Amino acid sequence: MGPMLIAQVMSLDELSSEIEAEYDALPDEMTVALDRQSKNELAFLQTVLGTEETDELLRRAIHLLFQSTVDVGGMDFHLRQSFDITYDEYLSGMTYDEMRGGGSYQPPTEDDRRYQF
Repeated sequence: MGPMLIAQVMSLDELSSEIEAEYDALPDEMTVALDRQSKNELAFLQTVLGTEETDELLRRAIHLLFQSTVDVGGMDFHLRQSFDITYDEYLSGMTYDEMRGGGSYQPPTEDDRRYQF
């Protein structure tokens, strides 16, 4: 058996920094090479939806891909693998451990016990 590869897990802050860096690196306009299938589908969508600008369809495609990735759990899967967080944690700016008080154990107080039966 070969050496085990251990993926480096990044934090919420590291994810935010990477997203900001990627955002800054993206141009406001870009040229996209289309294969035959993409070109055919884009022409079909443009005709059926009546859009005059292909830019609008491409923006919609990005929104749709992003939303479907979130909806089917793909975003959480990839975030968990690379950053050990979920999309909800990213949106809240806190990990679940931080939401629960940082994972530190606090013994129950008298007030906590009064609600136990």
